[in-house]
Amino acid sequence: MSELMWALVAMILCVGAAARGAEGKERETIELWPPERLQTAKEDEKGVESEWRGKWKITRLQHVSKPTLTVFPAEKPNGASVIVCPGGGYGILAWDLEGIEICQWLNTIGVTGFLLKYRVPRQRDAAFADAQRAVSLVRRRAKGSGLDPRRIGILGFSAGGHLAARTCTNFAQRAYEPVDEADTESPRPDFAVLIYPAYLAGKDGGLDAKTLPVAKDTPPAFIAIATNDRFTPGALAYFGALRAAKVRSELHVFRDGSHGCGMRPVDKGLTTWPALCERWMAAALAR
Repeated sequence: MSELMWALVAMILCVGAAARGAEGKERETIELWPPERLQTAKEDEKGVESEWRGKWKITRLQHVSKPTLTVFPAEKPNGASVIVCPGGGYGILAWDLEGIEICQWLNTIGVTGFLLKYRVPRQRDAAFADAQRAVSLVRRRAKGSGLDPRRIGILGFSAGGHLAARTCTNFAQRAYEPVDEADTESPRPDFAVLIYPAYLAGKDGGLDAKTLPVAKDTPPAFIAIATNDRFTPGALAYFGALRAAKVRSELHVFRDGSHGCGMRPVDKGLTTWPALCERWMAAALAR
């Protein structure tokens, strides 16, 4: 299929297979790239179910070579959209824990969720291209679907938080050659939610400013992390850089918390972040 034909298909958003949600609904899935833009997979993608700290089952996606966006439309949409980036150390994707469950929560507060399946393992630059492309596709879609193209956020956990921060601080130049008209849309998110974000610190313990060049036009962020998380210094450094650049943001450092918990009720500290985030998003989106 030519790139032109693929672009036409992508614009009507009928690309890819539908994903079935836990409640039995068919979910639209959008392929990010035409097949000729992707390398041949070395191993087949698969989901592996395992126990999470002896409490719950979680699904880990492995060997992702065909990145997609799965759409979670809100029943009562408020016009906002959020691209969700699961964590997993850039090795796997915590698909349900930090993906499906988060999009379902976003739907309850009127936000349309777009679950990003980005390339893993060990493909940080490819994942970054996937995230940039996702923002542009969602913005293109918003213009014809009742969503607001100026209210598009990105939400990430752990490695997904790093990916979200990288997308927020490196939007002036694309990481790939444009594919179609969607790439005329800005890849800059309008806001970010970073939950226990990883890898934000450089070797000196401060912000990795080379990878994450925070500036005055960096989108505002809501950040949540626990005191005992080894990635807390990086989160503090990122918030400090936002503050220095006069980007109005919010940071919550909880006494109690657990890295990799998503929204599951493991404590009374960090996992209270959704209510705080809902309040912050409401205020941020009202501006």
